[in-house]
Amino acid sequence: MATTSVTIRIDENLKKQAEILFEDMGMNMTTAFTIFVKTAVRQGKIPFEVAGDPFYKEANQARLREAIAALDAGKGTVHELIVVDNE
Repeated sequence: MATTSVTIRIDENLKKQAEILFEDMGMNMTTAFTIFVKTAVRQGKIPFEVAGDPFYKEANQARLREAIAALDAGKGTVHELIVVDNE
């Protein structure tokens, strides 16, 4: 079977973590991605659940925009977990 190269961009730290994990499993990055792609093709889907981070849901983002607007207007409450840059 003929092979081809695939180039992907990934965060350097994430790549290092993945290489350590895959090495612990007795495989390299190429083998791990090949397993992933073969499984995806066989199942006709990504072989695990992919879910968005609820932080980025539109309703949450709208609430954050409203809270920021209120703070900018001098209304609202600044909580100690929120860092306000006064520059």
